[in-house]
Amino acid sequence: MLYYALVFLIVAIIAGILGFGGIAGASAGIAQVLFFLFLVFLVISLIAGLMRKT
Repeated sequence: MLYYALVFLIVAIIAGILGFGGIAGASAGIAQVLFFLFLVFLVISLIAGLMRKT
């Protein structure tokens, strides 16, 4: 999931440089959502790992 967030971020940067504002905004929004989902799943995984060890 982090890989896809980085891909969309790169697409957003390239689209922004080339002047495609709509595509850049959409790609940046998707990258942001995927990044925050990754963080949520990371925290859930860490908590589950701690619960499993105790």
